[in-house]
Amino acid sequence: MMKSLRIAGVAGALLLSACVTAPVEVAETDPADLILTNARVYTLAWGDPDGEGNPAADAPFDGSNWRPDAEAVAIDDSAIVFAGSAQEVLAWQGAATRIVDLRGATVLPGLVDTHTHVVEFGAKLDVVDLTDVATEAEAVALVADRAKMLPAGEWIIGAGWDEGAWANAYPDKALLSAAVPDHPVVMRSLHGFGLWANQEALDAAGITAESAVPEGGEMRLSDDGAPSGLFLNRATTMLDKAIPTASLETRMRQTRKGLMQMARDGYVTVHEAGADTHAMETFAALEASDDLPIRVYAMLSLRDEPLMRRWIARGPDSDTDSMLVTRSVKAYYDGALGSRGARLLEDYADRPGHRGVSGSGYGFDRELNEAAMKAGFQTGIHAIGDAGNREALDILERVFAETPGARDNRHRIEHAQVIAPEDMGRFAELGVIASMEPPHAVEDKTWAEDRLGADRVRGAYAWRTLLRNGARMTFNADNPGSDHSIFYGLHAAVTRRDKDLKPAGGWYPEEAVTIEEAIRAYTSWSAYAGFREEETGIIAPGRWADITVMDIDPFTLARSDPAKLLDGEIVMTIVDGRIVYER
Repeated sequence: MMKSLRIAGVAGALLLSACVTAPVEVAETDPADLILTNARVYTLAWGDPDGEGNPAADAPFDGSNWRPDAEAVAIDDSAIVFAGSAQEVLAWQGAATRIVDLRGATVLPGLVDTHTHVVEFGAKLDVVDLTDVATEAEAVALVADRAKMLPAGEWIIGAGWDEGAWANAYPDKALLSAAVPDHPVVMRSLHGFGLWANQEALDAAGITAESAVPEGGEMRLSDDGAPSGLFLNRATTMLDKAIPTASLETRMRQTRKGLMQMARDGYVTVHEAGADTHAMETFAALEASDDLPIRVYAMLSLRDEPLMRRWIARGPDSDTDSMLVTRSVKAYYDGALGSRGARLLEDYADRPGHRGVSGSGYGFDRELNEAAMKAGFQTGIHAIGDAGNREALDILERVFAETPGARDNRHRIEHAQVIAPEDMGRFAELGVIASMEPPHAVEDKTWAEDRLGADRVRGAYAWRTLLRNGARMTFNADNPGSDHSIFYGLHAAVTRRDKDLKPAGGWYPEEAVTIEEAIRAYTSWSAYAGFREEETGIIAPGRWADITVMDIDPFTLARSDPAKLLDGEIVMTIVDGRIVYER
């Protein structure tokens, strides 16, 4: 029997003919709204791999090669109703069903980025982008060009200069002030642990050599004793109050722009790491206007005490299926490794006598964090150094002893970047999730060993060691600090090589993960980190229709030609049964 069907392929809507070789029974339930067919579907509906990355016995893996375990998916309303063969899926076809011929594209459970700063990312799309700028002079030239387009006195914001790569030659205000004398300029670093300003911005903020510097921060001074314009770690907050707050309408526009970019890049959910009052207002306004294109899991900023007190009194959201869910807290415990703010057990290898900052010295409010945990919130503690990680684990362990029920809230260490050997097993013992960034390993490799030395660096970005010790893990990009492309993330995770395919053989390749582990760390394991493993993370009937479609098969490429992972593109992103992006 020949039927003419209107089928939308990966390049848009096309009128094709579909051959049905045998009669298909009509579904007893309502027909599906959407059918994806002719696809390579990996449902992940099989057991997890073991600590060495060996696939489970029921995985679609023959010992050498992976194979898809389905070729079609049917979606009705906001749920998956079928995953299986292209023949059987036609039982879900109705007169109004849209059928998408994916022509061999790969279908995965929807991607989740569990540590992002999408408000900042959206705003960055409007500011001077300094990502990958190599020198101070290049950065200043970009700002000067922007100044020509703006009236005198308007603030100019830049973001993206690399505080790790520039650590031995930090910029100051001199060149920037000379080139842009009529605009306050503030330029945030790639990971947010450095800030560079001109004299006009210092004047607007009233900052002088006598200004109080927050604990755990450093305000550099020039030879004349005046502020140089360079602020590190907690000192970056000194200019925040002087920068005009964008209107709610502007923030909504910027944030939605950031969320839509994440959708275009295949993500169905982001965990916003450190949402302050303004961010929460923005998310709430977008939700109220039904304008959140993807799901937002909000991690409240522990640094915003008034916001925290309100939420502690109210308690965390109890639902999981709203587009905006708030049940987590982001807390900074130590600084960054690149700017030498991460707290280490022993001196920095490239700065004797210095061990970084942590705890109250970095603005961490222990009482507020414990109050949030005891009120039922998940906490995600930013910890980079080996001392920072040990102390963060100690804090969690003490709260668990006082309030055993708090242990159930799936607390996280954000970054878990450098860990002493004796602390590797504590993540599993305490049920703490390691929330980590594959891009950080391949981006930091040029200077991380300088900071840590040859022995201690072996406990850094140690994905395999943590998994071998039974830790739960989730992957993300700390966007906009790193490129959040899933293809870059997967490539970094399985090869330990950068975009230039360096170094040959990978950087400490023994800590690499398998492609299955990497994909799970962006899907099913990330679902667990957000308390959603019963609703999403695998493709199966009854699960949310949150799906990512890409034009490469990462399971096969990771084994045959991993460099080609970097060439992948997103074909379609489906959230709550709605196609929010289609190539």
